[in-house]
Amino acid sequence: MTPVTCMRGKRLALFGLGGSGLATARALVAGGAVPICWDDAPASLEEARREGFTVEDLRESDWRQFAALVLAPGVPLTHPKPHWTVELAKAAAVEVIGDIELFGRERRSIAPGSPFIAVTGTNGKSTTTALIAHILREARCDVQMGGNIGTPILALELPAPNRFHVIECSSFQIDLAPSLAPSIGVLLNITPDHLDRHGTMENYSAIKERLVDAADIAVVGIDDAKCVAVFDRLRRRMGHESPMPVGRLVHEGLMSGLVGFAYADAQILEIHGGGTDPKSAARSVASLANIPSLRGEHNAQNAAAAFAVVCCAAFKAGISLSNSAIAASIKTFPGLPHRMEEVGRSGSVIFINDSKATNADSTEKALLSFESGIFWILGGKSKEGGIEPLRPLLGRVEKAYLIGAASEEFAATLSSGKIAHESCGTLELALSHAARDAAASGAEEPVVLLSPACASYDQFKNFEERGDRFRDLVHALISQAQAAGRISPALRERTGGAAR
Repeated sequence: MTPVTCMRGKRLALFGLGGSGLATARALVAGGAVPICWDDAPASLEEARREGFTVEDLRESDWRQFAALVLAPGVPLTHPKPHWTVELAKAAAVEVIGDIELFGRERRSIAPGSPFIAVTGTNGKSTTTALIAHILREARCDVQMGGNIGTPILALELPAPNRFHVIECSSFQIDLAPSLAPSIGVLLNITPDHLDRHGTMENYSAIKERLVDAADIAVVGIDDAKCVAVFDRLRRRMGHESPMPVGRLVHEGLMSGLVGFAYADAQILEIHGGGTDPKSAARSVASLANIPSLRGEHNAQNAAAAFAVVCCAAFKAGISLSNSAIAASIKTFPGLPHRMEEVGRSGSVIFINDSKATNADSTEKALLSFESGIFWILGGKSKEGGIEPLRPLLGRVEKAYLIGAASEEFAATLSSGKIAHESCGTLELALSHAARDAAASGAEEPVVLLSPACASYDQFKNFEERGDRFRDLVHALISQAQAAGRISPALRERTGGAAR
């Protein structure tokens, strides 16, 4: 835990008592503050009472007593309209902050030079965060990983000079962290998402940019127009201390005169610009070939960014860490659940759990990872634009299997693209039919891909529950196939014991 001693003796309103909210309440109490807690869910209030926290309806509170409102990131700050606690806080001139902000203030108070790596981006931030933490752990560094991935930030060990905090930050969390200033800030990409919570693309982009704007070192992906604009602004402002670019070689012009990292043909390349031909200054520092956990070009961007960050972090901390050691650590990265996760094989059929793909941009990365032979399970609660942006990639799909509320909308898009599809309704039926068709397809290595391009809330609590269900169903299918003698125990071993 990180006790929030910088708030000692102060009373704070705290709304939202989920996992991060309760962790924040514990950290505030441990630091000597007095959080006054509330939530709209009776079960959450009861949990807070059981832990001994002060529970009070904030509608009836005197807001003049509060030093701040600490808001859970899932609670609307501005759109579609501010939460009622935000309105009360503004009326009383009380600042509205979140747990990332509290961590940042505590870090500045007790260990201002401690390594704090913050990662954001519309897509890839979880994988990049986990890969950075993995490489640093392999180098035997003291690493704390959390934030929007896994453990709430205030439940991690407190900042210390030789302790690396590797933190995933969502746009919701950045919006509640006005003084966010990591030692290394990472911005991977910006594409449309969460516009219902941020109002406009311009506002969403500006929030993402804030994570790198005040960072000591900025690592910026340059593969989309929004991030290129951020990179250019930082470069003009920072001068000789330019941000470090990460991108495809087609953006080599932006790397001229800079040290940067690129990716091409499953290689991570280190570039020292300055010559007339930046390609000639590029050298391979790692290969991603045959690393299933980093399949696809999007994961090449994630890995290149992680490589850049670790190089910067090691240099900044005075740690000797060679490129070959970083490359070796990347090869042992196990990947993350629900993100292009290979959950098993049956015969020649590969089953991929990409349940985290909750929008078309994420699913685009999955479809780009396979040239053909894709048996695609998709659907759920559709987001703005549906799967229209995926039209150029539909030729890679052998057949699509629709589930959930978006089935009719997506069927129309697939029909106009002349893509074979069927409405299955449930994940169970979709997997059964996709596995059957993939096995009979004659393709060399057909892929049954769960990459929904949708939120999960119509049928599942969250994308994790959806992905867990898919994994369980695949394991059951492989067990049944083995029992029927269709796959050998040796193949079962190669699937990581999937049939259990």
